[in-house]
Amino acid sequence: MLAKLNASARTLGSDLAKVDAHKVGASEYDELPELTDDMLARASLKRGGRPKSNAPKVLLSVRYSSEVVEYFRGTGDGWQSRMDGVLREYVAQHSR
Repeated sequence: MLAKLNASARTLGSDLAKVDAHKVGASEYDELPELTDDMLARASLKRGGRPKSNAPKVLLSVRYSSEVVEYFRGTGDGWQSRMDGVLREYVAQHSR
């Protein structure tokens, strides 16, 4: 298993090449405990990912002027959410 690591083998203090080269043998499985009915009864399924939103957003292709996009992108990460906030505010003010 080759994984991208932020630390080098020297800073980890291990021989990563040796770890990567290791093949798990059948005898190593003997060390694992047997699964019991009690263990399986206590098990729960964890679903990853983001929870479902009560107000899901709509995926849309739209064109904006480069000045508008550059301005919002210049505000950093989350610029699309800020842009959505500005548009929501506009809608709220003009829906009365």
